[in-house]
Amino acid sequence: MQTLLAQKPITVIRPPLDHLNAATSGEFGRQLTTAIAAPGVVAVLADLGEVTFIDSAGLMALVSGLKQAKKMQRSFSICSVSAGIRMVLELSQLDRVFEIFENVESFQASNCSVKTDW
Repeated sequence: MQTLLAQKPITVIRPPLDHLNAATSGEFGRQLTTAIAAPGVVAVLADLGEVTFIDSAGLMALVSGLKQAKKMQRSFSICSVSAGIRMVLELSQLDRVFEIFENVESFQASNCSVKTDW
């Protein structure tokens, strides 16, 4: 799934299951790596709207994605964080590290004119 943001491509990634844990974070991490490294992409947004549980492996996948994005001079944000996931992010102080948006639409609104190609 890709969105064009003022002629600059962004990619929205959604974890495959509602649990982002040791069993699922590997596949999600590979999806993030592929999305971030894709030619021409300037931003990746991880939509966590369906995620109801996250453990340290899931957090590590997000942190690894952020580190890779910074290394490649690309933007990495997350959105649609449930109250439970937000609490985990706050307890780990990762809420201070990630740019967190309410939903995909608020991300789009913060980034000017957006053409969506869903």
